[in-house]
Amino acid sequence: MNNDHQLSASLEDYIEAIYHIIADKEVARGKDICQRLNVSGASVTEALRALSKKGLINYAPYEVITMTEEGCVIAEDVIRRHNALKKFFVEVLAIDEATAEVGACRFEHTAPAEIIERMVNFSKFLDICPRGGKELIQGFADFCLQGKPRINCDDCISQCMDNLPLRK
Repeated sequence: MNNDHQLSASLEDYIEAIYHIIADKEVARGKDICQRLNVSGASVTEALRALSKKGLINYAPYEVITMTEEGCVIAEDVIRRHNALKKFFVEVLAIDEATAEVGACRFEHTAPAEIIERMVNFSKFLDICPRGGKELIQGFADFCLQGKPRINCDDCISQCMDNLPLRK
């Protein structure tokens, strides 16, 4: 990413909000952003000026706001990171949706892309691994709730070993 396009966590929240508003309404207005982010008009104006200066949005006072192509790319990256984190928190760590949403919002701005990609790959791996999958994830969720495994670990290991293909 171009250094001119490095965004603070706050500006990433704004670009993400603008992207979603435009997806819903085709254009965004300052009042839409105020409502979505629960911020003041002055904060929105300051953020819009900063995003416009970086070439990520088209903005003029009292006019509708649209995104540039580069702005869309950046917003889509923020959204992709957010969604990947939320999915990992819910599906792998068995976190409730509301907590996962808050966590994803905070973590998306600071997590290196390599960590997020590794989390996505781990989720994919769990889906295909004969020793992983939904059973493993559900077992972890139960462990988090109850503080102990739901079945005897020795029985589980024995069952996993019985289901592994024989090596030639």
